[in-house]
Amino acid sequence: MQTVLISGGGIAGPVLAHWLHRRGFRVTVVERAPAPRPGGQAVDVRGVALDVLDRMGLLDRARRVRTRMRGMSVLGPDGHEIDRSTEATFSSGRLDSDDIELLREDLVRMVHEHTRAGVEYLFGDSVTALDEDGLGVHVGFAHAASRRFGLVIGADGLHSTVRRLAFGSEEHFARHLGSYLSVFGADNFLGLEDWQLWLRDGDAGFGIMPVRGNTELRIAFGFESAPLAPELRDNGALRDRVAGRLASLRWEGARLAEAARDAPDFYCDAMAQIRMEHWSRGRVALLGDAGYCPSPLSGQGTSLALVGAYVLADCLADAPGDHRAAYSRYERRMRDFVSLNQALAVENFGGPASEASVEHAKNALTLDRWDAEG
Repeated sequence: MQTVLISGGGIAGPVLAHWLHRRGFRVTVVERAPAPRPGGQAVDVRGVALDVLDRMGLLDRARRVRTRMRGMSVLGPDGHEIDRSTEATFSSGRLDSDDIELLREDLVRMVHEHTRAGVEYLFGDSVTALDEDGLGVHVGFAHAASRRFGLVIGADGLHSTVRRLAFGSEEHFARHLGSYLSVFGADNFLGLEDWQLWLRDGDAGFGIMPVRGNTELRIAFGFESAPLAPELRDNGALRDRVAGRLASLRWEGARLAEAARDAPDFYCDAMAQIRMEHWSRGRVALLGDAGYCPSPLSGQGTSLALVGAYVLADCLADAPGDHRAAYSRYERRMRDFVSLNQALAVENFGGPASEASVEHAKNALTLDRWDAEG
């Protein structure tokens, strides 16, 4: 039985683990966090990615926990409404769409619960070394004893450790998109009821949506910035910077800044894409954001992760013992789909891509087409 190590226990990693386990692989998932990560923004599952959830038996469950927005208001810098819609929101698109918007933490929990019985999980640990030879990859861990695996998959996000160890420094592959995004939760101090608010003030802006039966808020705050120096990228420095920028806003800046300072789930990172000529080297391959992050500006990171996991598992199962052929086929199947979805992030800087572009990109791959291609 072939052994596979997947680094990353978010969405892409556990979904790949599910499909590999079903196809007879012995799978281990290592995740730096001590448990499935809470927090995070609402994410979208669109187009062909819905088929992946359906084939996992999770589509109905995902629909039950989807967000239920009635619409949105667009505010001027002073908080006065300048536009509104009851047909669409910036975060999810058309409200009458079959696509699903749900909290990232709900999807993470869902896929973990669905896979934990057949997959070994190593929480609170991380990969520190990869040493490949003719028999496999000898993997060093921060805490667990080193082990040998037949294959290693990096599904460990934008700042992938597996990518760095196997391919080199992130700076060779990351494309900064000129801004940073912070996401954090707060009590619903605005009293929103299934209604989003969006505001832009100069080179910064935010989207706010109520969640958990309107008892909580998820706040997504973005601000334009060149890449920050390494010493400014730790969580404490970023939190201070975000709180300071929020405090300067003319509407609700003080309360938003206080929420950012107090949030236990505070997150902030650069809006960036990963562009690579190849997603595999030897027995190591990359999946999702680790290999082809489209950035949250695309709205398609989760869908790329789901589809990529399904395709990679099928390619590995279809070429037993021949990882080179499997990885090559995986790249051929996914490359155009990835390019179209990454393009959504840069089609309309400062706003969402057109409905036509999203519709085309989200459906630009059919899960079963690889069978016909041979």
